[in-house]
Amino acid sequence: MTTFSDLGIKKPFIKALKEIKIVNPTEIQKTVIPILLETQTDLIGLAQTGTGKTAAFGLPLLHSIDNNKEEIQGLVIAPTRELAQQIKKQLFKFTKYIDGKIFVEAVYGGEKIDRQIKSLSRTTHIVVATPGRLLDLIERNALDISKVKTLVLDEADEMLSMGFKEELNKILKYNTSNRHTWLFSATMPDEIKSIIKNYMSKDAVRIEVNKNSLVNENISHHYIHTNIKDKTNMIIRILDKRPEDRGVIFCRTKAGARQLAKQLTEEGFAVDALEGDMQQKERDKVMRAFKNESLQVLISTDVSARGIDVNNLAFVLHHQLPEQMDYYTHRSGRTARAGKTGQSIALIIPGEMQKVLDIQRTLGISFKEIVM
Repeated sequence: MTTFSDLGIKKPFIKALKEIKIVNPTEIQKTVIPILLETQTDLIGLAQTGTGKTAAFGLPLLHSIDNNKEEIQGLVIAPTRELAQQIKKQLFKFTKYIDGKIFVEAVYGGEKIDRQIKSLSRTTHIVVATPGRLLDLIERNALDISKVKTLVLDEADEMLSMGFKEELNKILKYNTSNRHTWLFSATMPDEIKSIIKNYMSKDAVRIEVNKNSLVNENISHHYIHTNIKDKTNMIIRILDKRPEDRGVIFCRTKAGARQLAKQLTEEGFAVDALEGDMQQKERDKVMRAFKNESLQVLISTDVSARGIDVNNLAFVLHHQLPEQMDYYTHRSGRTARAGKTGQSIALIIPGEMQKVLDIQRTLGISFKEIVM
C-alpha cells in the first residue's frame, strides 16, 4: 500500500492529513504528487470531481511555497465560491503542523470587494479565486500575480461552461513566462484544448485517471420508465424507499426545481431547491442545511450544482436527462465521492430511451432498468 511518505510528502503535512482522516492516497494523488514534487512542469490532469484532486495539487503547491518571502507564489482558480472556500479550508488544514506559516486567501464574487482588498494587503502566499473577482482585483491593481510560480485551474471545463472564457484568457496572459500551469478537468472540450495550446508548454505532462471510464467507476447507472404526469409520484416512491439516504435531484429549469421542491416539502420530505435566481446568502443557507444533514435532498439545476461537494450522497436522480453529455458526467459525479459507491437514476418518459443508449455508448457505461 502506497503511503504519502512514499510519494515524498513531508512529515508535518502527513500528520495534518492523518488528523483529517486522509491516510491512503487516491489514484490521482499517487500519480500526480510525485511528478509535481520532483519536476518543474506544466500538467494536465483528466479526473472527475471527488477523486481527491485538492490534495493532489494542493500538497505539491504548499511544498513549493517559500514562506520567508511575502509575495503571492501560488494561484488556484476555481469555478464557484463554494469550491474556492473549500480549497482554502483544505489548504489551511494541511498546513497545521508546518514550521512558519503559509497564508492562503480566498476571493470570490458575492462578497464586498473592499474587505477582500484589505485581506490581500496582508502577507499572502496563495490566492484561491473565482475568475470574475480575480480579474477585477488584478485590474484594480489590488492583486499582483507577477511573482506567481504555480497557477492551478481546477474544474476548468466547469469554468468554461459557466461562461468564464474571456476572463480566463485575460488572466492566463499575465506572467506566462515564469510560471507553471496545472490544469484539472473532468472532460476535454475544444475550448480546454485551446487553453492548453495557447498557455501551456507543449511538453506538459498528461495524466488520465481511470482512462477508460469518463464516469466514476463506483457509480451504478439506472433508469425508470414513467410518464410526465407520474414523475413526482415516482420520486416520492423512490424517496420513501430510501428514508436514510441523501442525494441530489437534477431539474433542467429553475421553475421546475422550485415546483418540485414545493411538492416534496408538502409531502413531508426535508428538501430545498438551489437555483440561479437565489441571492448568495440564501444559497449559502441551503448549502449549510444540506451539509449539516438537516436537509435530506437537494433539488438543483445544472448551473446551480457547480461546486457542490458533499460526501456520503447515496444517489443522484435525474428528473430529466440533461441536454449535454458533459452534464451527465458532472451530475452523476456528485455521488460516489471519496471511494464510496452511489447510484445515478434517470426518469425516462416514452421516446427518451434513445438518449440512454447514446449516453451508454459515449461514456462507456451501462444502465440497468429499475422496475418500481
